[in-house]
Amino acid sequence: MTTNSVVSAIRVLEAVGEQQPVGLSELARGVGLPKSTVQRTLLTLAEVGWCRADEASRWSLTYRAFAVGNQARDAGELRERALPVLHELQLTSGETVHLAAPDGRELVLVERLDTAHRLRAFLALGHRLPLNASATGQAYLAACTDAVVEAYLTGSDLAPSTPWTVTDADTLRARLAEVRARGWSVNPEGLSEGIAAVGAAILGPDGRPAGALSVSGPTVRMTEEVFDRHGRAAADAARRISRELGSRL
Repeated sequence: MTTNSVVSAIRVLEAVGEQQPVGLSELARGVGLPKSTVQRTLLTLAEVGWCRADEASRWSLTYRAFAVGNQARDAGELRERALPVLHELQLTSGETVHLAAPDGRELVLVERLDTAHRLRAFLALGHRLPLNASATGQAYLAACTDAVVEAYLTGSDLAPSTPWTVTDADTLRARLAEVRARGWSVNPEGLSEGIAAVGAAILGPDGRPAGALSVSGPTVRMTEEVFDRHGRAAADAARRISRELGSRL
């Protein structure tokens, strides 16, 4: 298999995961490849057990993809080290707690601990979180060097997720300065309408951010009156996890 065909297969695999169940024509348009190429790729992926088609010829990932992807959730021991602290944070906050790890210019959700409330924040594991739109992303960026922040701002379009997403570079710089001064991020409805969150960065042994966590909930409960309480708890949890990872805070 040539390098180009491997790249095409990965693009198709990722697109199936994002759009499933998805038909051939829609998938080909999404990845910008000829239908014949996409069809051959899908048949190959089906042969090795990564994709399957239903009776309507719509494609989805198999559990083989989940099994392999799940092994990547803790490649750097972040999740394993964080889980005991995250459980405590979820119990004390009473809201949904998320743990995210960096992947390129985004974060990926690697763990979620749900609240018992019926009305709650929900993001699927594996969900990709824009740095400008999420509490975890803003906390992560605030822990980065100025050079990393400027590189991100130069190479990203700061697309909106909701009407309240920070999409202006200067506004985001100001927001990050607030996060650094405060110690945690506050993101009301920036990622999902009706959901507010606070977030804090987790540092690795080299002092650079290794991930971020958040406390999220509906705006009827996540109000300005509780931002400080949940934010302090999130920041404390992040410091404890950072120490577990070897950071010298």
